[in-house]
Amino acid sequence: MFRTPLAIWLVLVAALVAGSAMATTTTVPAWSLIPQPAVLQPAASGAVRVADGDRVVVEANGNQGAYGIARRFVARMAATRGLHLRVHATGGHGRIVFHLDPTVDIQPKASYRIDIGQGQIRVSAHTLRGLFYGGVTLGQLLTPDAGHGAVRVADGSVIDHPRFAWRGFMLDSARHFQSVADIKKMIDWMALHKLDVLHWHLTDDQGWRLQIKRYPKLTTIGACRKVIGPDAALTGGPDKPYCGFYTQDQVRELVRYAAQRFITIVPEIEIPGHAQAAIAAYPELGVTGRRPEVSTDWGINAWLYAPDQRSLHFLENVLDEVMALFPSRYIHVGGDEAYKAQWKASPEVRARLKQLGLKDMDALQGWMIDRIGAYLDAHGRTLIGWDEILSGGSLPKSAVVMSWHGVSGAVKAAEAGHDAILSPSPVLYLDHVQSSAHDEPPARPSVESLKDVYMFNPSPAGLTSIQANHILGVQANLWTEYMPTFARDQFAVFPRMAAWAEVAWSPAAAIDWSSFIRRMPAQLARYQALGIRYADSAWAPRFTLARQGDDIQVALSNQTGQGEIRYTTDGSTPTPHSSAYTQALELPANKTTMLRAATFTDAGQLLAAPRTRHIDAASLLTRNSDQLATCTQQIPLRIEDDRPLHGSRPVYKVDIGNTCWLWKNAPLDGVRAITLRVGNLPWNYKIPYVFDSVVARPQATPGGEIDVHLDTCDGPRIARLPLAGAAKSMLQTTLEATLPELHGMHTLCLFATGDPRKGTIRVIDTVRLSHAKP
Repeated sequence: MFRTPLAIWLVLVAALVAGSAMATTTTVPAWSLIPQPAVLQPAASGAVRVADGDRVVVEANGNQGAYGIARRFVARMAATRGLHLRVHATGGHGRIVFHLDPTVDIQPKASYRIDIGQGQIRVSAHTLRGLFYGGVTLGQLLTPDAGHGAVRVADGSVIDHPRFAWRGFMLDSARHFQSVADIKKMIDWMALHKLDVLHWHLTDDQGWRLQIKRYPKLTTIGACRKVIGPDAALTGGPDKPYCGFYTQDQVRELVRYAAQRFITIVPEIEIPGHAQAAIAAYPELGVTGRRPEVSTDWGINAWLYAPDQRSLHFLENVLDEVMALFPSRYIHVGGDEAYKAQWKASPEVRARLKQLGLKDMDALQGWMIDRIGAYLDAHGRTLIGWDEILSGGSLPKSAVVMSWHGVSGAVKAAEAGHDAILSPSPVLYLDHVQSSAHDEPPARPSVESLKDVYMFNPSPAGLTSIQANHILGVQANLWTEYMPTFARDQFAVFPRMAAWAEVAWSPAAAIDWSSFIRRMPAQLARYQALGIRYADSAWAPRFTLARQGDDIQVALSNQTGQGEIRYTTDGSTPTPHSSAYTQALELPANKTTMLRAATFTDAGQLLAAPRTRHIDAASLLTRNSDQLATCTQQIPLRIEDDRPLHGSRPVYKVDIGNTCWLWKNAPLDGVRAITLRVGNLPWNYKIPYVFDSVVARPQATPGGEIDVHLDTCDGPRIARLPLAGAAKSMLQTTLEATLPELHGMHTLCLFATGDPRKGTIRVIDTVRLSHAKP
């Protein structure tokens, strides 16, 4: 699913046209910058050539921070472009100049200016932050393509500053753990998109990831959980726990590393919900007196901190250590998804509610958040919480609201005088798939494409100008339930990071999808040079099949419509010289054709790795789980199999509340058999509002079965496929059944019997119809 390195395909010979019109020649690539700067002033002609050995002069009155920015810039150019430059102090001519001057007339503090001409490129700023961002843009000017070595940069000027102060990315390290080295990579890549906040989700039901010296059990107990699902492949076996936490020394190093790149790390310590890992370590913090295990379930769990002085004292002590580690003004305390069943069942909590004179449990949560907010205020910090903190009726005036229920939380917060950050689900939730194709990795199945992210409007309607000033910025979130590896993280984040970075940085007038997508091939080449394993979903060829007499008609397309799709029919790898797709292909139905297709730019740059489809009559009678509809939409997911432990594993689309699928308009003329490939997965979704509504169907046999019904799920049953054999296997199983004589186009309803809440969910990988009886 990841693309083949560009080096084995081609060397780029031309660059992309930037969003704004500007003069260029065949030898001087046009500027291709992401995020798009505020002001571009191209010259009519001229260029500066930068080559090996050129001097980079720092004019900063001895400011060591400026030298550090220049040195890291030079190191990046050597690593990604093979361009070896030399940093010098003031004196002599420099091909590139980093000029730090507090009197430079550009505002605000993150602003910079780049002037290109007369044989020199000059980056000017009046703050180190602005100088750093100028260096990021200069790095893009020097990498207009996938070439190496010397480069010509068209003359002109760039004047730039950010639209929003908060340009964030949230990384969930609680559900799945990333190494310090991998987080440093992510920080580097954030900086190259001019993002400036890493919101770090460190605690949840499934793991406590931060060392707190006063409470060592938080990591000796709370940082380990039993494996379930594909975690066994990471630990080495189902009997080996999934563990991981960050020491305080590691945190200090990450904070230092991020600060050098002008990124603030904002920690999140969940209060009062998502606390099961903490209560597993210290059960007295809960309300039941029992010690739960660290959760192996995804969803919303019922273990909350008790709303009493003991819990508050614990949380204040934790926050003391958190504040000592993180100099961030902001501390995130969660406040979301606090399912209060245990509170409501506790006589002590009900008495506490009455003692405080509060109307309900939401108000009690608000009281708790208010106490924590006051504690943070007293220490010069500011509380941030998810938008549920607005519902408690008691919120510190200084508190910041992170709006994830669409933009409504931000609007409500701004109207109440609170600052807010736009982080809406689903569009900025990166655990959603980027396309509907079956080769997407596990994720939530509603598509949030590159274009969807780019077209997000960060200016909610209906706010006054004063209220609009409360919108601090934009943030995208990576929840990692379905991201067990850093490679999977990268696939989910890139290239969508380029989209929300531009939305957060560039002026509203510069937001232009057509311009952005024209600039993306140059950005993809940079990702290649950086070693980022990005998703090529936006450009990937997709196949649409239809019967046409004795042939099968195949239409090829991609999400963006960008690039040339080139194909082969002999199984060979497509190249920029393969046949260009111009109209639907006609392929014989009576034999199998291996159709392979890839997407290229006009200049031959690979935009999407080859996709393969076997085309024959049987392909029209086969559907995978992504091509089937779910019967309901309680919680549809795309879940990875837990077997095999090594190698690729199947991914299934399934509604975990109702294991039922529909094949709409199935062609049944002459069909006499059905074949299913099925799998078994652990059902670890104790989500309160789903658990009680799960559809459980009576079993006719001890192992259960998959029933097939005609037209509707209550229509006549036309096949029953027992699951007894599948129940004994950890791998996929093939089931076959004979069908009665059928005609025409009909909907097939397929559902699994049994109750998944007992521990196992039955899932369908593929359905195949055939004309011959098994």
